[in-house]
Amino acid sequence: MESKLTFPKKPYRTHGGVHVPHRKNTAQKQSVEMPVPSTVTITMSQHIGAPCKPVVKVGDQVAVGQVIGDNEAYVCAPIHSSVSGTVKKIDKVVAPDGSKIDAITIESDGEMRLYEGIRPPVINNLSDLLKATRESGLVGLGGAGFPAHVKLNIPQDKDVDTLIINVAECEPYITADHREVLENSWAIMSGVYALKEILGLKRVIIGVENNKPDAIKVLKAIADNEVDKYDEVRILPLKASYPFGAEKVLIKACTNRVVPMGKLPSDAGCIVMNVASIAFLAEYMKTGIPLIKKRITVDGDAIKNPQNVIVPVGTSVKDIIEFCGGYKEEPKKLIMGGPMMGASVSDDSLFIAKQNNAILAFTEKEARLQEPSACIRCGKCVDACPMCLVPTAICKAVDSRDTKAMLDSDIMNCMECGCCAFACPAKRHLVNNIRLGKQLINNEKKRQISLKEGK
Repeated sequence: MESKLTFPKKPYRTHGGVHVPHRKNTAQKQSVEMPVPSTVTITMSQHIGAPCKPVVKVGDQVAVGQVIGDNEAYVCAPIHSSVSGTVKKIDKVVAPDGSKIDAITIESDGEMRLYEGIRPPVINNLSDLLKATRESGLVGLGGAGFPAHVKLNIPQDKDVDTLIINVAECEPYITADHREVLENSWAIMSGVYALKEILGLKRVIIGVENNKPDAIKVLKAIADNEVDKYDEVRILPLKASYPFGAEKVLIKACTNRVVPMGKLPSDAGCIVMNVASIAFLAEYMKTGIPLIKKRITVDGDAIKNPQNVIVPVGTSVKDIIEFCGGYKEEPKKLIMGGPMMGASVSDDSLFIAKQNNAILAFTEKEARLQEPSACIRCGKCVDACPMCLVPTAICKAVDSRDTKAMLDSDIMNCMECGCCAFACPAKRHLVNNIRLGKQLINNEKKRQISLKEGK
């Protein structure tokens, strides 16, 4: 790492990226808290890592903030009830990716009674912070869902000196983080300085796209606060380009460091935290109330009243859309997340998880896809790839089911941002092909393990 930490006057140059439409229709709309739904269905897979196991049974009375799912695995975060009421059902539901996962359905009593064991955590050192962060159930709220206590547990052999706060929010339509900044600046400021002190970091860079001037104004007040005696917290306006919100891209833009292939941000001396994660952590330190609600952007030309809605975790997509006035017309496409990296879902019967940040509904006019044609070998996908990959070479290997060639093409380093498909003039489904390739590789690994175990 640098012997003396400096702050860039402008972002360092990054490779690739694309300019996506700036459709931030809800940026200036105050978030609205949705009334408690009659039931919530809370899935047990809401993070990267081992899924939780139910620790309640049908018929149990539960309260807000009570643990209902957990697992002793390290890469796991507990899941809490977002309402008070009665456990009505424990079974499997369909996840956005089509898999079936365990879920707990709770019938709300409308009282929203807090669990009696909730207390603000006592945090005097790093060990206390890690324990409290796990107990809070915090996972990455930017979409990845990585358990936060794992991210903050810096290995002793890693020289981490920089905290990067991610406020890029570069996907079209999504404005949940933007509203977090405007509506919850106290918590952001408190979280930034608390984390900086406990982790002993000497540099905090808050990266925000320059198309959010009102957010930049609020964040500058946080960076220029009198608590920051040594001027170690600063704002870095980023150009409005997708995918600046990706960890590896943001680290390069803010520090000029490169995260080695297959490694984590800590290997480049950085921790990256989403702005909503930082704000939540500060609120948890103050109240002890775990992660039980989420701000969701609801937008798209099929929605009657697009807005940002704060909902209990486990609320159905259908209930949220009805709260937003319902559909103007039957949607052709529903997406959980943004149009670039979100998951297209078959209907609105799914449920909000901790890491969800948007629901988008589009009519046939907006959702219509152009038919792909033959590759014209223009190289635009290569120019657009933030990871310096060659998508066409990867896809060729996938088409021939050549797993060795896929790995040689660094397919596992693809973050599925969609830049290649967006830039492709032939409208080829490059990302879908790459996802298929990853699945083939994982299937082959499982097959090899089975052969070794003699199954």
